[in-house]
Amino acid sequence: MSTKVLISGASIAGPALSYWLGRYGFETTVVELAPALRGGGQAVDFRGQTHLTVLERMGVLGELRALDTGGSPITFVDQRGRQILHLPADFAGGDVEVPRGELAQVLHQRSLQRTEYLFGDSITALEETPSGVRVTFQHGAPREFDLVIGADGLHSNVRRLAFGPEECYVRHLGYYAATWQLPNYLGLPTGSVGLNVPGRLAAVGADHRDPTKAGAFFVFASTELRYDRHDVAQQKKLIRDAFASLGWEVPRLLESLGQAPELYFDSISRADVPAWSSSRVALLGDAACGATIGGMGTGTAVVAAYVLAGELARARGDHRTAFARYEHTLRDYAQGCQKGGDRTGPFLAPGTATGLRVRNGLLNRRWIVDKMLKMGKQISSVDLPDYAAGPSNAAAFSPVGGQVSPRAARR
Repeated sequence: MSTKVLISGASIAGPALSYWLGRYGFETTVVELAPALRGGGQAVDFRGQTHLTVLERMGVLGELRALDTGGSPITFVDQRGRQILHLPADFAGGDVEVPRGELAQVLHQRSLQRTEYLFGDSITALEETPSGVRVTFQHGAPREFDLVIGADGLHSNVRRLAFGPEECYVRHLGYYAATWQLPNYLGLPTGSVGLNVPGRLAAVGADHRDPTKAGAFFVFASTELRYDRHDVAQQKKLIRDAFASLGWEVPRLLESLGQAPELYFDSISRADVPAWSSSRVALLGDAACGATIGGMGTGTAVVAAYVLAGELARARGDHRTAFARYEHTLRDYAQGCQKGGDRTGPFLAPGTATGLRVRNGLLNRRWIVDKMLKMGKQISSVDLPDYAAGPSNAAAFSPVGGQVSPRAARR
């Protein structure tokens, strides 16, 4: 009998893991709170040989290259619209850049043949049993699985249920970010343009596929705010209040916020979990070691999915051994990538006029930009195990005792 694995989250990490586990013969189920696969979102990039090697081993590199946006040049302006800094397309685009929604669709399609997807549902409880984990769902009937993987992002539901409250693991980094879609009324042909003032960035960029559409991207410095993550009207008010005094195109961009069909709004934060697993539950991607923006989270998640699945296959379902090897292989690497997220807010919206001048002065020098790109590729590199010689399918799961406890990760 094959190992049954439940994965929470159908964005990037979840489908990537289910693809690999399916190849090794595991029986995988993915549960996702959203009613369907989420589209849209900012473009995400892959940098360096490690990312590209995993994508190639998955067989999706060619497909993603066909979807490559070519990167997005960024122009920063002052309140009069005068250019103060221009960053080339390769600065943000990496080796391959694709819209997040299109990447999610590719990974979903690759995993679909061997994966059961449960959309519009979520986990409400996890209970250890002698043979596995009994999972209670918000809507579906309870089921038992051998393993549960939290691939559900920075605000992981699985981490909360199995490891403890979010505030124990997620740290606010002093900024908030928002994105939404609007008509391309500026007629931008490519790339994005944004107003920078101390502590704030208001940018708009052309859609990579539809020239009639654009996307707004706002960042602002703030102490931690208390708000309802499901109250979109409240979030829109927070954005309007933060940018109400600015000129340039900001008033029109804020006006478009009222008609936006979807809004992404979140703090720029990072997750640090002392141990990525507790008994039969493990965390993957941003849930374990994530940053909202700038921490190479997409590439790290795809690499982590490859390693976690490979170690589970190599250990023939012995989750204790596999989870330990997975974390040993990737923790230092993931934390090194994650550090970039600490600098994202101050880079996009320096808190002082002096900070803005210093950033602009440095990045107007091409050699500094090239050096930063080179460092990014070095940080995103790690020696990858090759699991090709491992077992072609997972052996029957051998139960090992333990407890799923909110305190387990903090012992």
